[in-house]
Amino acid sequence: MNQILIGKGEQPVYLLSKYGNRHGLIAGATGTGKTVSLQVLAEGFSRLGVPVFMADVKGDVSGLALAGIANEKVQQRVAQIGIDGYTNEANPVVFWDVLGKAGHPVRTTISEIGPSLLGRILEINDIQAGTLEIVFKLADEQGLLLLDLDDLRALLVFVADNRKEISTQYGLVSTQSVSAIQRSLLSLEREGGEALFGEPALDLNDLLRTDLSGRGIINILVADQLILKPRLYASFLLWLLSELFENLPEVGDLDKPRLVFFIDEAHLLFDDAPPMLRKRVEQVVRLIRSKGVGVYFCSQYPDDVPNEILGQLGNRIQHALRAYTPRDQKAVRTAAETFVANPKLDVADVISQLGVGEALVSTLQDKGVPMPVERTLICPPRCRIGAITPEERATVMARSPVGGKYDSPVNRESAYEILNRRSVEKEATSRANHAEAEKPSGRGEMISDWLWGTKRRQGMVETLTKQAARTVGSQIGRQILRGVLGGILGGSRRR
Repeated sequence: MNQILIGKGEQPVYLLSKYGNRHGLIAGATGTGKTVSLQVLAEGFSRLGVPVFMADVKGDVSGLALAGIANEKVQQRVAQIGIDGYTNEANPVVFWDVLGKAGHPVRTTISEIGPSLLGRILEINDIQAGTLEIVFKLADEQGLLLLDLDDLRALLVFVADNRKEISTQYGLVSTQSVSAIQRSLLSLEREGGEALFGEPALDLNDLLRTDLSGRGIINILVADQLILKPRLYASFLLWLLSELFENLPEVGDLDKPRLVFFIDEAHLLFDDAPPMLRKRVEQVVRLIRSKGVGVYFCSQYPDDVPNEILGQLGNRIQHALRAYTPRDQKAVRTAAETFVANPKLDVADVISQLGVGEALVSTLQDKGVPMPVERTLICPPRCRIGAITPEERATVMARSPVGGKYDSPVNRESAYEILNRRSVEKEATSRANHAEAEKPSGRGEMISDWLWGTKRRQGMVETLTKQAARTVGSQIGRQILRGVLGGILGGSRRR
């Protein structure tokens, strides 16, 4: 059957595959079992032949790559829920890493990520963001590829050197704004963020793979270090979601999704995001369903997701929340109000009484109608619960189908090389013109230079004049000397 067994309440609770693209939410306090719910859904979709993309911010999602270990606690849970044919098994997994350390490098180009998201990654102000818009516009009009940070730096230098002409055509560009962007690029590079930009860029088709047995490949983004740069993390996920939305064809409602996209620490997607960017997220989430993509947000509190998006999430798994603070109490009320009421449950009370591995679950059933919320004992995953070792990760990566495509970077001609070549050609032309200006242009000029000289050497006229002056001077001098001596000597004789 095309369904995923999530767990059991008064009756088994399923997520129907044909409503897997209606999006979902997994929420709950730390340590209440959200990761296990993520694993259950991910491997359930994989068994249905649906590829999955998910971020691993703590390292424990990586257990999907290896088979779990049978123990008494797991067997007890299996028997309690009544799972038929339960066996421990691994899933087909591909590891990705923006930093290129614990997974295959996942890259995009400066041009593809665009000025808006890049400005958010760099954490620049509105004026500097306007300058960045001009830089991208200039690159488009001059056919300059912006692939990596070297390309962007080269174009920023070009803009600074030609800011008067560019300001006249595109709008005011100040050296202060250019310098601020360059400083932000240095900070990003120091934190390792330059690894995100370059080629080969990620091919979206590589996220839509199935293995030879027809199981959907689970693509895991290693994000334990990336999450330390929350804007880079959130901007990358938003870019990837936007790329899927813009490039995948319309398919309508299918029997199962083409891809399921899990966003962990979902609040980072919306923290400090400008209204235009939040509106963009809302638009993508609302419309990407028709592209066959299901988006599942994972966060501590349900109200970490804006109401405009929260209302579009048809499949809900809510783990325990402890109402210790006013913030927690507000989250409990939000969770209670967004579930379809069950007369047998007081959601506001139950949500703080749930144990680890329990959740309040509501999914879309026949004709897309949400089921009344059910207190559910969550199934144990068939994979390992917990992180894998570096050696186990290396083994998984060694048999990856995409390693040969992405592990070696490619550096083709782009803005950096083109602008450097233009600079060298301009300097060579300038030198040639200067040399040509000093070079004699004809026979008459050669005679003139021979007669009258140049700045570097004297002419024949000047040479002869100096010689004549020396000759005349020496003759007069000798005559005077002879006259003086003759007078002295003659006087002596007369005496």
